[in-house]
Amino acid sequence: MTVTLSPDYRPSEDEPFMNPRMKEYFRRKLLKWKTELLRESGETIEHMQSESLAEPDIADRASLETDRSLELRTRDRERKLISKIDEALARIEDDTYGYCEETAEPISIRRLEARPIATLSIEAQERHERLERTHRDD
Repeated sequence: MTVTLSPDYRPSEDEPFMNPRMKEYFRRKLLKWKTELLRESGETIEHMQSESLAEPDIADRASLETDRSLELRTRDRERKLISKIDEALARIEDDTYGYCEETAEPISIRRLEARPIATLSIEAQERHERLERTHRDD
């Protein structure tokens, strides 16, 4: 089933939760995000291949290696993010997207707009973070 969206469509709390238009909106949002991350990753690879570590100056080489290390850590975080995006896309397909993994209650539209890979409602996330802090303090 093909769902058409107007360019100015934004999900609202007034419509049925995770109706086909809303799911399509978030599916497109996730795919766009993933495409951007993959494009940036490709640019990083090109940049790193064209850059030479054979800098004659030791300080320049150290600076370049530090920059590379930072760039690689960023790309690793983005690789993990792409995995979470793929998981969110799978949840859209199996009709579990937008629902809290702990409570099965809907996650607010505002939270999904801000963090489309969210798997917990704000309340469940706060509870989870409090538990983490409690156990970390032990």
